[in-house]
Amino acid sequence: MAETMTFTSLIADVQSYLERGASLSVDPMVYDQLPRLVALAETRIAVELKILGFKRVVTGTLASGVAVYDKPDRWRETISISVGTGTTFESRKSLFTRAYEYLTAYWPDRTATDEPEFYADYDYDHWLIVPTPDQDYPWEVSYYEKLQPLDNTNETNWLTDVVPQLLLYATLLEATPFLKNDARIQTWQTLYDRALAAVSGEDIAKVTDRNTSRKAA
Repeated sequence: MAETMTFTSLIADVQSYLERGASLSVDPMVYDQLPRLVALAETRIAVELKILGFKRVVTGTLASGVAVYDKPDRWRETISISVGTGTTFESRKSLFTRAYEYLTAYWPDRTATDEPEFYADYDYDHWLIVPTPDQDYPWEVSYYEKLQPLDNTNETNWLTDVVPQLLLYATLLEATPFLKNDARIQTWQTLYDRALAAVSGEDIAKVTDRNTSRKAA
């Protein structure tokens, strides 16, 4: 069984591949930069990959008379928002996403209340829900998150556990411009693209399998 990647082992692998940054005393500039390169790699993957590993679902309550709600920590992109409706809130209704300007024109008076229909990004940290809820509604939010960043206090996350090769190539790809080693960019880019395509294809296959199973049932 292959050894699980950790932040520490990733740094060691990058040092070996680059043949740089193995020691603070010998190569301090590269040594100090390696954690930042890992962080840049994590951001690159988060932007370019939208799959189940980044998906999270949270539940809560829309409060009567409240129109603006906090987004979860490390939120990156909303997939869907739904609310419970009906006498006992047993029915699920998806809210439609619209531009903030549309919502303010559609429901200019936030003190007026009714059953929610739409949501928009109020800002990076908040959603706007309109109409302003006329009672408490259970709600469910599906979204893509940025994973807990790797560092000396957080040695593993979904990337190290499931797609370590993708994280390694992404880190090496971030390192080559910093080291001004343009000759290696195409090598790491090819390996990164190949790993990215493999992960994306595997995720699509999982979605297809789920849809097929549901139809068969």
